[in-house]
Amino acid sequence: MTLRLIFVRHGLSSFNKEGRIQGRNDLSTLTKEGQLQAKAAGEILSSVPIDEIYSSPLQRASETTKIIINQHQSKLQATYTNELLEVDLGIWSGLTKNEIKSLYPNDLAIWEKQPKELSINREDGTKVQPIKELLSQAENFLKSLFKTYSDSNKTILIVAHNAILRCLILKLINEPSKGLRRLRLDNTSISICNIVFNNWEDRQVQIECLNNVAHLQLGLPKKRSKKRVILVRHGETDWNQQGRFQGQIDIPLNENGKAQAKAASEFLKDTIIDKAFSSSLSRPQETAQIILEKHSGIEISLKDNLKEIGHGKWEGKLESEIQSDWPDLLKEWKTFPEKVQMPEGENINEVSTRSINGWEEICKDLKNDETALVVAHDAVNKTILCHLLGLMPSTIWMIKQGNGGITVVDLSEIEGQPDQITCLNITSHLGGIIDSTATGAL
Repeated sequence: MTLRLIFVRHGLSSFNKEGRIQGRNDLSTLTKEGQLQAKAAGEILSSVPIDEIYSSPLQRASETTKIIINQHQSKLQATYTNELLEVDLGIWSGLTKNEIKSLYPNDLAIWEKQPKELSINREDGTKVQPIKELLSQAENFLKSLFKTYSDSNKTILIVAHNAILRCLILKLINEPSKGLRRLRLDNTSISICNIVFNNWEDRQVQIECLNNVAHLQLGLPKKRSKKRVILVRHGETDWNQQGRFQGQIDIPLNENGKAQAKAASEFLKDTIIDKAFSSSLSRPQETAQIILEKHSGIEISLKDNLKEIGHGKWEGKLESEIQSDWPDLLKEWKTFPEKVQMPEGENINEVSTRSINGWEEICKDLKNDETALVVAHDAVNKTILCHLLGLMPSTIWMIKQGNGGITVVDLSEIEGQPDQITCLNITSHLGGIIDSTATGAL
């Protein structure tokens, strides 16, 4: 069966605005801005058929849900469940970060560096490990969802809170190390995961997008660190459209690919870009050149280690042709890509090593308050993103990278902490919230 899960965080709340910890209490309500955010989310989702809606019962989430349903003009009724309650932060709830820093400095240090290890008192004096408890809550909700929809294909909207939504996504991708700090979800951001499953243990997850706030007219989420990298997949080629394996054959953009690059340029026109890097193949180079038409005076540095995977003898072939000549190898590529050595080509671990080296060279080159544009390829971007999510190269099929899709990474300023994927595979500038770009071969 296949589930499409659409995750929406509630709109800006009174506690968000005041900088207070909300946790599980129900004192915080949507602000006027939060209501407008929920309306915008509902409008962008109005064209997406939704089968079921689940929501946290806390009023900041439930009001967001009601506004979205109203915009969607749907007869659906939400199911409100305590399994979508926000993290229980006990006696921290209602306090500002400065108050917590003053009263509980040691606990705050644990929360910021190792949130899963935090233990905290509840009002009744009992202790709770908030994130461990929340991860268990997330897994229980997902297992119940899988059981409920084991015989049907559904699109399900889930409206809840920052930490529980991140825990749901982390559980779907097998809970990578330090995962909570690798993801960001802003108010009324939209994230989408596609799941093909037989049961909880036997599931294939694809992250289609994360933290999309384009419907709020913000473009990209606000920058929260001194260094940012904007990672883009090149625009479409004829071979993408045809489903041919192009690899390192230098196929140029087609007209749709050029239009996708122009749309990305328009989307990024108000974003300050200080440096630009591209794979040395022509399709990402041209994509970068078109994007930079809105940013004069920036030279593009070419990097061979960001070239697409070398498919060897597969290059130029349709999947049907590969199925005829290498059926077992193609099947393994789709299920266990880490085991496949392309005939006279590369394997995914080799691609991952050189791509991450290229990525780290770019990050090292950045100075404080600089933003770099990086344009590369499907497999290259996926291996970089697996690395940033704390996943192995073998999990590349968990990540979607549409032609012209935009991903943003804010580099960590804290030693030992992972960089944050601020948003992933934003394709709203290409039309709608769902990624409708070509699904052809790499």
